[in-house]
Amino acid sequence: MRGTYTQQLLARSYLKLLRDSLCNLHYPRAETSPISPSELDRAAVVLEKVRERFGQHPCPQVQLMLKLITPEMGVGWFRRNSWQAYTLIDQVGLDNIQRCLQQVVSANVPGDLIECGVWRGGSCIFMRGLLRALGERKRQVWVADSFEGLPQPDPEQSPFDAISHEFLKEIGGLSCSQEEVRENFRRFDLLDRQVRFLPGWFSDTLKEAPIEKLALIRLDADYYESTRDALEALYPKLSVGGFIIIDDYGSAGLGARQAVDDFRRRERIAAPMRGVNENIAYWEKA
Repeated sequence: MRGTYTQQLLARSYLKLLRDSLCNLHYPRAETSPISPSELDRAAVVLEKVRERFGQHPCPQVQLMLKLITPEMGVGWFRRNSWQAYTLIDQVGLDNIQRCLQQVVSANVPGDLIECGVWRGGSCIFMRGLLRALGERKRQVWVADSFEGLPQPDPEQSPFDAISHEFLKEIGGLSCSQEEVRENFRRFDLLDRQVRFLPGWFSDTLKEAPIEKLALIRLDADYYESTRDALEALYPKLSVGGFIIIDDYGSAGLGARQAVDDFRRRERIAAPMRGVNENIAYWEKA
């Protein structure tokens, strides 16, 4: 970070406060509280619907997954994905964004920042706060989302995505309106001309987006098709030395990992994939 030692300390304190606030670390989580009968009943109803819909699916792995899922697992899943924070990413995930962006700025890698799949906007808010702390006044933060939740995955091509989608629908499909996300930026005093919104499905918006170059791409698209669409549209715009972060690379049952592996194989990308935590991985464009 540029500036005097005191300015650097203030910037670090600001970023830690911003990170912890976005993750809602100042309040106890509900995940450790006892599971109530109503929570179990709710999860059991959804699980029964899923088993009825996918019970005849020809894939053996799907059949095994349906046998292993329990209502208790469903409750845990509901709790994790409805946690009252601005982001579902943990501190380690936000620290990864910070390290990547600091390297990009230090090496003068040209380009803007984008996240595809923003939910309540927490990661993008953190990106904008990082730009402010680093004194970067020209780079844009692109906020790309349908703002209507996740698209319906193809159950034939991505059966695990389709099963996940059924559980997501029970808690609103991770839907958050554009105005809600804008308001979240305002709460942190970070809604300005360096924040640009791209509303719509990735297949419709990303190819035509007025983005010249990117230095950091963060994909939180969950499913195979949406991850593939984002990679095909945006990776050609990523500058050498820039980073691409895949939020769902390690998530069991989601198609993001397969979409990334297929894309890297097809494009002959040899840059090593680096793990951040059990879910997140990234690589630097060589």
